[in-house]
Amino acid sequence: MKFSVCIKQVPDVSAPISIKDGTLTQDSDRMVLDAYSASAVEEALVLIDKHGGEVQVVLVGPEKAKETIRKALAMGAASGVHIVVDDVSGLDSGAYAEILAAWHKKSDYDIILTGKQSQDTDAGLTGGMLAWKLELPYAANAVGLTYDNEGGKLTVTRQGDSGQEMIELTSPCLVTCSNDMNEPRIPSLKGIMQSKRKKVETLQLGDLGLDPDTLSSKTSKTKGQGYKEVPGREPGKKLEGDPEELVTELVGLLENEAKVL
Repeated sequence: MKFSVCIKQVPDVSAPISIKDGTLTQDSDRMVLDAYSASAVEEALVLIDKHGGEVQVVLVGPEKAKETIRKALAMGAASGVHIVVDDVSGLDSGAYAEILAAWHKKSDYDIILTGKQSQDTDAGLTGGMLAWKLELPYAANAVGLTYDNEGGKLTVTRQGDSGQEMIELTSPCLVTCSNDMNEPRIPSLKGIMQSKRKKVETLQLGDLGLDPDTLSSKTSKTKGQGYKEVPGREPGKKLEGDPEELVTELVGLLENEAKVL
C-alpha cells in the first residue's frame, strides 16, 4: 500500500505579522509544516505501521520548502517529491490541484491524503478539485481511517454535528484529513538523521508539461485584493442595581437595541 501525502509549507502562526496599506508582512524565515498536512502524514504512518507499505510526501513550493519535506521525512515518510515554484502567491486551490494532478497522473499510489484545508489561508478546495481531476472516489474532513487488507477497503470516519459518518472507499482514492484525527509525532533524533539520507525528487513545472508563465493567470480563478485588520469589538454594557429592575432593563435592551427578541 502506497500513500501519497500532499503537504504544504505555511508561515508559523505564532510568528508576528503586520498589515500596512492592505499588504501582509510576516517573518518569511519562520515557515513550518501545515498542521493539517502533519495530521495526514501521521495517519498514513500509523496505517503502514499496521499494514505495511510506504509513505511519499509531495510539496509544491519554493526552494527553501525542502526543509518542510525533511520534517515529514523525519517523521517517517520514505521519500519526497518537491515541485519547485518560486512564487506561490498567485496560486489558488485550483492551481495547486492542477499541479498535483499533473504529478499524480505520472506516479503510482493507492491512497492520496491531503489536509482538509490550508492553515495559512483556510482555503479547503484543493483536495476535492484534485480528486475530480484524477477521477477518484473522495471523502472530506476525516477524523479517522481504518484499512481492510483483505478487501482493499478504506473506511473513513467523518465527524458530524450529531454523530459520525462512516464511508467505505476502494483504492485508489483520496481523503482530506482534519487535524482532530491524531497528534502528529515529534521527529526523533534518529529520524532527523535518517531524513538527510532519504530521496527527495526535485521537479520543475515544465517537467510536468505545465507552463510556469501562464499557470497562475490561466488556472487561478481567485485573487486576493488585500488585507485588513480585524475590526475591534464594541465594549459590552454592565448593568447594576436591583435584580427586578435589571431584568426589565435587560429585556428592553434585547428588544430595542440588540433586536433579538
